[in-house]
Amino acid sequence: MRHFVKILGISIVGILFLNSCKSSQFSGTHKPIAKRVILIGSDGFGAYAFSKAKVPNLRKLMMEGAYSLEARSVLPSSSAVNWASMIMGSGPELHGYTEWGSKTPELPSRIIGEGNIYPTIFSVLDEQRPKAKKGVSYTWGGIGYLFEKNMVDLDFNGKTDKETVAKAMKFVVKEKPVFTFIHLTHPDNEGHEVGHGTPEYYKAVEGVDALVGDIVATLEKKGMLEDTILIFSSDHGGIDKGHGGKTLAEVEIPWIIYGKGIPAKGKLASSIVTYDTAATIAYALGLQMPDFWRGKPVKEVFIDEK
Repeated sequence: MRHFVKILGISIVGILFLNSCKSSQFSGTHKPIAKRVILIGSDGFGAYAFSKAKVPNLRKLMMEGAYSLEARSVLPSSSAVNWASMIMGSGPELHGYTEWGSKTPELPSRIIGEGNIYPTIFSVLDEQRPKAKKGVSYTWGGIGYLFEKNMVDLDFNGKTDKETVAKAMKFVVKEKPVFTFIHLTHPDNEGHEVGHGTPEYYKAVEGVDALVGDIVATLEKKGMLEDTILIFSSDHGGIDKGHGGKTLAEVEIPWIIYGKGIPAKGKLASSIVTYDTAATIAYALGLQMPDFWRGKPVKEVFIDEK
């Protein structure tokens, strides 16, 4: 009898220990706010662009949802560093991607997940809701090194932003994924080739706005808009024909959220860093956020103060 009690005691302690380990990896849980989240990322879209560009679709999301034009990228203010931070919930100090075109971490990642990279929102979703569909459709090939390819149901590298959006929306409509990341390469191309703040740059910004309008129209037509959250953001802005520096024109990015459970709050007071995007997506989907992430959900957007 004593032997049985001893074994039972050891078993209970073991179970408690395992539960403790698991709870140390993840924090917080609640019911999902929306059925799905779509993250739209526009490369090189500086927050300053809103001062001159005609972007009626984005402004509609801003006014009927919530936004900040003072959200910030991590440093250096360049592409791979910030796209990684956006979906990895942490900065380069932890995920290790430190350069514009990083394909592997220059600094060893602090945590290595099941996908053999620093865990993204995709691996968090895969672990907690393994049956949920998820996908990535992107125009810049560099995105392909920043997520767990073995965990997504769509991995598509389009030749143009229009093709990228078309493929993403076909996937969304058919498969009803819980999370989709759509990456657009404009207006970064124009920023490098002609220059930031040029007529060509603003024209490209307006082209991105039109594609956002197409995404919203498709969701509305298919009756999916009412249970979807859209987040629009960017990796960086720029000056002249470059980026990567410490000026506000390079660092300040738009951050817009709209849809299910998002009251019309307009301009946000919160200080937002790009790695808060992953945390906000996790919160919206009712996921437990890894405690090794450094981002925090922008909970202000979900609170109706009326």
